[in-house]
Amino acid sequence: MMNRRTFTGLAGSVATVAALQHRTGAQANAQENASPPSSSGHIGMLVFPGMTALDLIGPQQYFAVAPGRTTHLIWKAQEPVVSDSGVPIMPTATFDDVPEELEVLFVPGGFEGTAAMIEDPEVLDFVASRGERAEYVTSVCTGALILGAAGLLQGYQATTHWAYHDLLPLVGAEPTTARIVEDRNRITGGGVTSGIDFGLSLLGRLAGDDYARGWQLGTEYDPDPPFDSGTPDKTHPMIKEEVLKVLDPRIEAVRGALEGAPGYVGE
Repeated sequence: MMNRRTFTGLAGSVATVAALQHRTGAQANAQENASPPSSSGHIGMLVFPGMTALDLIGPQQYFAVAPGRTTHLIWKAQEPVVSDSGVPIMPTATFDDVPEELEVLFVPGGFEGTAAMIEDPEVLDFVASRGERAEYVTSVCTGALILGAAGLLQGYQATTHWAYHDLLPLVGAEPTTARIVEDRNRITGGGVTSGIDFGLSLLGRLAGDDYARGWQLGTEYDPDPPFDSGTPDKTHPMIKEEVLKVLDPRIEAVRGALEGAPGYVGE
């Protein structure tokens, strides 16, 4: 049975062979385009009560195999936090003991917890302080609004969950309709499942495209959803209306929370 260490070595060997065999174009440069570990090599992933577990787990699956990197799940205390679907997440580091210099800062979203995080000065202070020094400042879903509330998205293009796009200008960001948006060192993903695409994309940047391709194959990520209703443009208007009935109170709670945040710039 192939364990993680064996697969990591195999994937690296495959990438090396590919680079040697194809010395032109993008294939030739795949490994050369890999980013060597920064001076820290630390990836910090915020976790919090009411977060969406898949926002975190999709990227974490790929961050965990990035060569030379250490991934930290960060919260105020090393006690389980319960996600919005009831799954508990165990932090591995606290705000006080995680390294100050992070190569990657990552913030997930949450259908239940985003507004509370935006209203928590301790959380925003932590996100702002680490984000100001991080090489990559990243998010998935409504995590972008937590970054924005901390003042980290002013003047940047960004995306978030489709239902929350209209809130991005409130923190000085330019909304962009894309599954992953990169603007300088800010990388934001859309809603929930985009975290898998985001995680693979950043793994390619950290370890080379061929290495990431190997892990895409290893995790058999080849989406073929049973329904073609994953975006507002594709689904039936009635379905969108029903979804918004559920989300609207949460959207308004986030809107209200942003009004008191350091990164709020107004309508």
